Amino acid sequence: MVDMGELFAVFLRGINVGGVRIAMKDLQQALAAAGFAGVRTLLASGNVVLEADTGAGSVKERVESALRERFGYEAWVIVKTAPQVHAIVARYPFGSSPGLHAYAVLATEAETVTDLVGALEPSPTERWQAAGDVLYWEVPKGSSLDTNLAKRLAQAKYKPLTTTRNLNTLEKVAAALA
Repeated sequence: MVDMGELFAVFLRGINVGGVRIAMKDLQQALAAAGFAGVRTLLASGNVVLEADTGAGSVKERVESALRERFGYEAWVIVKTAPQVHAIVARYPFGSSPGLHAYAVLATEAETVTDLVGALEPSPTERWQAAGDVLYWEVPKGSSLDTNLAKRLAQAKYKPLTTTRNLNTLEKVAAALA
């Protein structure tokens, strides 16, 4: 494999849930055909590690374009560098608690996180902490669709701007970027 440059994690929004189904081998092939090197998918939920010789903004545009062309849907992705993914995992503020899910909401920019939480009050069972373009979120298992934040994240205006991953997934992505 030829080293093309920097390692990136690409997090796809909304695939393999609902109506958009993409096989990971097809995703890998589409991104390799778009000129990315070292394309690897992780799990079956739209997590990709790849190499590119351009910045994150260009990677985002190229990936979204390739997905639209190949799979025919309005693709939205969040792109992070390897150091950014490692920092997201290392900075998770709540520790680990039985019965709770640990999440990071990844956003396109810090202003999105600010708008997302705005004057929103956490449900009694959830807590969150904003950190730039990441919102750390902890919620009881089984209620991650019912809380105030979950309902806000489901609003159409946030779909192209955010995606959520649990901490375990982010740890696996970080390991793949090591």
